[in-house]
Amino acid sequence: MRRLRKIKIVATLGPASGDYDTIRKLFEAGADVFRLNMSHGSHDEIGERHRIIRQIEKDTGRPIAILADLQGPKLRLGVFANGEEEISAGQDFRLDLDEAEGDATRVQLPHREIFEALEPGASLLVNDGKIRLKVKEHGADFADCEVMVGGTISNRKGVNVPDVELPLAALSDKDRKDLDFVCKLGVDWLALSFVQRPRDVEEARELCQGRAAILSKIEKPTAVKNFTEIMAVSDGIMVARGDLGVELPVQNVPPIQKRLIRQCRASAKPVIVATQMLESMIESPIPTRAEVSDVATAIYEGADAVMLSAESAAGSYPVEAVSTMNNVAVEVESDPTYIDVIGASRGGEKETVADAIVSAAREIAETTDIRAICCYTQSGTTATLVARERPQVPIIALTSMTGTARRLCLSWGMHCVTTGEVGRFKEAVINAARAARSEGFVTAEDQIVVTAGVPFGQAGTTNILRVAPCEERLIYSTDPG
Repeated sequence: MRRLRKIKIVATLGPASGDYDTIRKLFEAGADVFRLNMSHGSHDEIGERHRIIRQIEKDTGRPIAILADLQGPKLRLGVFANGEEEISAGQDFRLDLDEAEGDATRVQLPHREIFEALEPGASLLVNDGKIRLKVKEHGADFADCEVMVGGTISNRKGVNVPDVELPLAALSDKDRKDLDFVCKLGVDWLALSFVQRPRDVEEARELCQGRAAILSKIEKPTAVKNFTEIMAVSDGIMVARGDLGVELPVQNVPPIQKRLIRQCRASAKPVIVATQMLESMIESPIPTRAEVSDVATAIYEGADAVMLSAESAAGSYPVEAVSTMNNVAVEVESDPTYIDVIGASRGGEKETVADAIVSAAREIAETTDIRAICCYTQSGTTATLVARERPQVPIIALTSMTGTARRLCLSWGMHCVTTGEVGRFKEAVINAARAARSEGFVTAEDQIVVTAGVPFGQAGTTNILRVAPCEERLIYSTDPG
C-alpha cells in the first residue's frame, strides 16, 4: 500500500472510530499513525483499539505507528454553589484553597503550587482564555485578581498560567499509570503533555526505559522559550497550537509554528502540526477553505505530519476527514512551488559521514534517473537523516527491527519495509532492489541509491552508498563484493 504523498497523517481514535471496520477504512484512506488519547477512554478501551490496529497491520502487511498521548496535569477550578456565576471586567475576584463552594467573588483553585509561583501582574486564563484575570496580590494560599475579561465562569473549568514556569511535573499520578500501561501494550510513540523544561522529558524517558520513543508537545510559552533544550532530549515534537493559542496572542502562533518546524527539520527530528486542522469536519463532510489553507501551510513548511483530533475521534465524518487531508497533501506536493519551497528551506549542519552520505544520496537521486533511495537502518537514525533532506524521490527504509519500522511511519516520506537481517552489502543491495520492485516503486530497468552502515547491525555507522540496478542479474555482475 503505497502513499502518493510524503507528509504523514496522524488520526486520533475515539467513540466514532473504535471498531475494526472504521479503523481499517481510516488506514486505507491515508492514516499512517493512530493516536490513542489517554485523556479519554478506559484502559480496556485503549487496549482494544491497540489490538485492532495490530490486527490491521497484520492483515495489510504494512507497519503502522501507534502514538499514546498522555493527559498531563490538569489545572481546574473548584465548584460554584450555583454551578456558574457572571463576573464583569474591572471587578475583584479571588482564587484560594478554601474548599467552600464559590460565588461571584471567589472560587477554589486547588493547586497550591500555582500560588507559590505567581507574581503580581501575572495572567490567569479560565476556560480556554474566555475569562482573563490579572493577579494584584497573592500569598501561599490565595490570589486576589482583577477581572480583565468577564463572562460566565462555571464548575471545574480549566486554568492556564502563561506567564510563569510552574513547579509542576509533566507527569501526574494518572500519567505514570497510563505510561506503564501503554508501554506494556507496545505503543511506538509516547506524547508528553505540559512539557516546560528538558527534565520533564528526561523523567518520562527514565520511566519509559526504551519501550517507546518520546514526543514532546509544545503547548506552553515556557516550552517555546526552552525549545532548543527540549528538542535535544526528545525523539520528536508536536506543535500543539490549541493551547499555544490560548496562552499566547494568536498572531504569535504561525511564526512559532514555522520556526519550530525548521528547527526540527534541521535536527532530523519528526514534527507534527496539531489541533483544529479540519475542525469544521466534526459536523460537516466538507472543510472550510481556511482549514484547507491551514493544512497546506503545514505541508509547504515541511512538517513531517499533520494531525486530526476530534475530527476522526468523535466527529460525524472521520473517514472523510482523513481522505480530505490526504487529497490536500497529494495536491500540494504535486505543485512545482512546493518543490521549490522545500528545496530552499533545506538546512542542517553536515558534520558527520552519515550526513554527507545522505546528502549525496539526495543529490545523486535528483540529478540522475534514480527512482528511489533505499536506506538500511537499525535505530532509524539514518532514515530520519534522509528524510531531513526532503528528496523528491521516494524513501524506502529497510530494517529488521519491527519497532523501528513502526516508529519511522511518523517521518516524512518514509515507506517502511521489514526485512531479514543481512551480513554483506551485496545482500543488502539485492534485498533493496527486490523491495523497491515488489512495493511498486521501480521496475527491473530502473536504478536506486542504497545507503547502509558496514558492519551491519551497529547503529549510527552509515558509511556506504551505491547506485545499483534493480535487476538482480546486473547486481551480481557489477558488485565486486
